[in-house]
Amino acid sequence: MVSPDAVRTALGVCGNVISFFLFLSPVPTFIQIWKKKSVGQFSPVPYLATLMNCLVWTLYGLPMVHPNSMLVITINGIGIVIELVYIIIFLIYTNEKKKRLQVLGVVLAEIIFVALLTVLVLTTAHTYTLRSTIVGSVCLVFNIMMYASPLTVMKRVIKTKSVEYMPFTLSLASFANGVIWTSYASIHFDPFIVVPNGLGTLSAVLQLVLYAAFYKSTQRQIADRKAQIGLSEIVVNGGSLSNKATSGGDPTTPVSQTTPPHKK
Repeated sequence: MVSPDAVRTALGVCGNVISFFLFLSPVPTFIQIWKKKSVGQFSPVPYLATLMNCLVWTLYGLPMVHPNSMLVITINGIGIVIELVYIIIFLIYTNEKKKRLQVLGVVLAEIIFVALLTVLVLTTAHTYTLRSTIVGSVCLVFNIMMYASPLTVMKRVIKTKSVEYMPFTLSLASFANGVIWTSYASIHFDPFIVVPNGLGTLSAVLQLVLYAAFYKSTQRQIADRKAQIGLSEIVVNGGSLSNKATSGGDPTTPVSQTTPPHKK
């Protein structure tokens, strides 16, 4: 008989792996930034929000706050490193000094906030239960805010009837991640992990439902767009050929080459 602790550990390891790949999902965006040497219209907000989320969850997983949560520390510690790399790349390639200072200010504010929270919890809360409740409540707020962000994407999908900008693999990975972490926290019930990941699972389910509902209409829109592009190219090419015909052919081509000689 497999013990609940062994199952919990296995789920936590799986959750680490899936969360790791979710953290890596913005890599194509930053490759694009690196190639163009510019951040363009990309916003740093998602990476700043994820950094904050990882910082507070790392604090939550510390042995002096919530014992037996090493797998929470490992994945969020990795997340901190990855998000900092994203933010550094953003700072290097942003051309706006004001934006650079704003991002640095937010990162500094997040570090100060977590440092103050750590000192407050460790000096004033003298039981694991109280420490877990304080830090877990903070984690809950930030996690719910993070899981609420896809609502704007889903609203756009419903409005445009297109899932072109809501990748299926990301929605599926988010669903798997939510299910695994909800199951992990349900074995030794931890409401601060169950609630946000349960909401994350629900959010991912809604994304998958929208994907199924609007997949065909998305393909039609893409096909129509390609057809319009092809038609415009035909019109442009046709216009240039017509201009050549009315002007007597290519002016650089000798007449003798365009007119066949008469047989004698």
